[in-house]
Amino acid sequence: MKLGRTGLWSVELRLGDPGEITEAAAELDELGWGTLWIPGLGGGDILGDLARLLQATRNATVATGVASIWRHDPDDLAAGHAELRHRYGDRTLLGLGVSDPGTARAAGHPFRPLAAMNDYLDRLDAAGNPVPAAERILAALSPGLTRLAGTRTAGVHPFMVTPESTALTRELLGPGPLLAPYQAVVLDRDPERARRTARDFLGVFLSMGHYERSLRRQGFTEADLSDGGSDRLIDSVVAWGDVTAIENRLRAHRDAGADHVCLHVLTGSTGLPRRQWRELAPLANQAA
Repeated sequence: MKLGRTGLWSVELRLGDPGEITEAAAELDELGWGTLWIPGLGGGDILGDLARLLQATRNATVATGVASIWRHDPDDLAAGHAELRHRYGDRTLLGLGVSDPGTARAAGHPFRPLAAMNDYLDRLDAAGNPVPAAERILAALSPGLTRLAGTRTAGVHPFMVTPESTALTRELLGPGPLLAPYQAVVLDRDPERARRTARDFLGVFLSMGHYERSLRRQGFTEADLSDGGSDRLIDSVVAWGDVTAIENRLRAHRDAGADHVCLHVLTGSTGLPRRQWRELAPLANQAA
């Protein structure tokens, strides 16, 4: 499966107008973006949303970033993945995550992340149409889930991490597994405005236990996690400025061992950020 060096992560490619999504996806494919990532959100027809993007494109891989194991039956997900593979070829990557204790409890399960993910992968393996390990990836942040991802899936897709964290993850994974971090970006040179745009999206995640623990492991403190995130935290996990600033952050992740980086354009407004995607397109086809 070919992800390319750089992809796009987008809420809008899942929640926007279907016609606009189809048109935008076709353009992104032509621009050379290697992978289009869509979030799992609250569940729903994620297989149908993947199919829309696959039908609109010819070359790009389409990935979930990520589907919660508590919201999607593994047999249904495996059957749907097999159908997408049959119709569109080897272009679907299933990103999976354990979410949080509240989501697990709502589904009637205790929150035992490592055991639950191991069991879910077992069920994907045992399904009538098994999902190959190379076509699934984990949103691993903890060392235990990262090790599991390295042995039972293509690799890891970590959220809200610094290049320094990418380096530590590569060391833990070793040289083989895929490392594809998420990277939020704001194409705005004004520091105050760019940080405000970043906080409007990322601030809510800072109070979630699994993300808070991940950020603390990355060296951030209580002060960094307060009030929507300190400038130090925002500047570390969000790349803002012009295209060169974004390029520099991409290079930092790659130098730290990332194989693929998916960019999430934050704008602070509604609608598909097609202007920004076009502006960033020269980064899509860059080599190492």
